[in-house]
Amino acid sequence: MRHDFKLERRLIIFALVLLVAADVALAVWGWNLSAGRQPQEELAVMTRNRDLLRADITRAQEIRRKIPAIQEDCDKFEESLYPASKGYSSVSAELDSIASKSGLSIESSGFHQSDVKGRDLQEVEIETTVDGSYSQVVHFLNGLQRSQNVYAVEELEAKADTMQGSNGRVRVQMHIKTYFRTT
Repeated sequence: MRHDFKLERRLIIFALVLLVAADVALAVWGWNLSAGRQPQEELAVMTRNRDLLRADITRAQEIRRKIPAIQEDCDKFEESLYPASKGYSSVSAELDSIASKSGLSIESSGFHQSDVKGRDLQEVEIETTVDGSYSQVVHFLNGLQRSQNVYAVEELEAKADTMQGSNGRVRVQMHIKTYFRTT
């Protein structure tokens, strides 16, 4: 029985010596890795990071400085919108005017409004159908684009007019958005 204990004791001591040797080897390897970095390399990395942070701070200060002008531009934009009390009739009249200048006829129009959260604005979706030639439709879209009011054409769906004698006319369903101010 004593013989087995001596063998176990020697195996345990051997395992401990092996673990200590591995620990020392890892410590030497780690020391070499950390010593491999030159102080100038570390300084260069830190300087680059500092310069990037300074550039970020400068950019943030520039943005902060421009915020009042941006807010003023937004306020001017909102003031240029039709008030909600007159908006529908003004938009209808403007669409009719652009259509007549383009030589189109507006077959139907529908409005759907929703409030813009956090702003004194209403988003108004306009569903309208126009009928005319391709060039007339293009003139109508250019008229919308050049209007003093803001119109965002979200969707167009064109179909050839298949009625006899239509001579290349198209019927275009449009989904347009505009905005009204509520105060």
